[in-house]
Parts: sequence; structure tokens; C-alpha cells
Amino acid sequence: MNIKIKKILLKKNKSKIVCLTSYSKVIAKILDNYCDLVLVGDSMANVLYGFKNTHKITLTNIIEHAISVKKGLKKTILIVDMPKGSYSNISTAKKNAKLIIKKTKCDAVKIESNKKNYDIIKNLVKEKIPVMGHIGYTPQFTKKFKVEGSTLIESKRLLKEALHIEQAGAFSIVLECIHPDTSKLITSKLRIPTIGIGSSIHCDGQILVTDDMLGLSGFYPKFVKKYVNLNRIIEKAVKKYTRDVKLRKFPTINNFLNGTKRRKKNRI
Repeated sequence: MNIKIKKILLKKNKSKIVCLTSYSKVIAKILDNYCDLVLVGDSMANVLYGFKNTHKITLTNIIEHAISVKKGLKKTILIVDMPKGSYSNISTAKKNAKLIIKKTKCDAVKIESNKKNYDIIKNLVKEKIPVMGHIGYTPQFTKKFKVEGSTLIESKRLLKEALHIEQAGAFSIVLECIHPDTSKLITSKLRIPTIGIGSSIHCDGQILVTDDMLGLSGFYPKFVKKYVNLNRIIEKAVKKYTRDVKLRKFPTINNFLNGTKRRKKNRI
């Protein structure tokens, strides 16, 4: 197993795991100083491409962004989402996971649970491809956005699902929009770390979409804490630039590539 992956496993019940998404080298370079895990998520479908859901994002899209992100990382573990349809069966999953690893040099892939694709995880792990699982609200398979695990029956089902994923060989698992009591139960029963999003403080780590927490995406469900409003900051900058252009304050002589030196006039 990858040494980096082993370090994540050792954080279980010891220290919180920090995870954020990235789709570019610029953001990845910043996250590399603070995150344990960086995820190239299929959330780029909504955040970057303006799709209503994650279903239309392609394997090529994911790989291209992951290549960019990898260039900005030196220390942090890189996880790449496998998009919808790219792991519909064992053969397809192996082929595409290997392609992702080869092209992006990432450390692991993430796949969402449809409550029956445990053999896919098992077979990827056999191929020495580390896998992160994902249960609860799974955008690739769940139509309605709601909290999972609010009843005893749902809680037992989710725990069973999580245990199957652990037994299949996943090194960690994302719990998305799962009731606090259920996420606490799952985290206490699993030997692998749980990474929560909208699933309470009881998880071993937390993940957010970076564009959400920076106030860029326009999507702010209750579980997102907006740490800054970059939309407002960017708008102010654009407004100032627009004014400077219209008032002929930009560009000035200092903005030319050759600096402030003027060409000497020819004398008669």
C-alpha cells in the first residue's frame, strides 16, 4: 500500500483529516500546504461546467483537470473521482481506473456506492489501486437531495453498506449528508477513516467543495461554511478595472513590457 495512504489510515481516531476539492494547479498549490487529501471531484460538473448534476462530466474532463491539479501538489494525497458510467462493471472499472492512474499519477480513485458495486472496489484493490468509497447522498445514483440515516432502519442499512465497502478493501469512505447519530455509529464501527460532508463533526475528517467555502459557486447548503465571499471581492476588482479602462487610466507606461524607457526621437 502507498505510504501516503498508510498515513491516512493511521490518523483514524487520532487526528482530524482535512480534505478539499481542486480542479486546477493554482488552487492545488495553495491546498498542498494545508490538506491531507485533495479530491478532483465530479462536482466540477456543477461548479465549472454549469451542469444541473454530475452525470454529464466525462472521464476526459476528470483526467485533464487532475493532470493540472497534480502539478500543484508535492505533499498532499490526490484522489480522483471516477465519473458516472466509468465503473459500470468490473472490466470497465479496471480499464478506466488504470487510465486515470497512468495519466494523472494520482494516489487513489473514488467511487460512489450503488449498494451493490462492492466487487468493483474489491477488484480494483486487487489491482493495487487504492479506493475511497462514498455512501449516503451519492449524486451519481441518488435523485433526491436529503439527509440519509434519520431512522433506525436507514442507519442499519448505511452501516451495513459501509462495512461492505471496508471489507472490499477501501482505505476510507465519504459520508455525505448522513444524520449525526448514524455518522457517529459508522465512524465508531469502521477501522478505516470516514470523511464527512454534511455529516457532522463525528467523522474522522471533513471535505468541502473549495468553491463553496470560498463563496464562489453560489451553492451554499446549510452544511457549507463560507469562509470568505470571493464573488464580492472579484466583482469589486472587475468594477475597478472596468472604470480604469473607460477613464483611460489603464494601461499606463508602467504596464508596457519594456518598462518606462521611451524610444529616442530621431534628430534632423
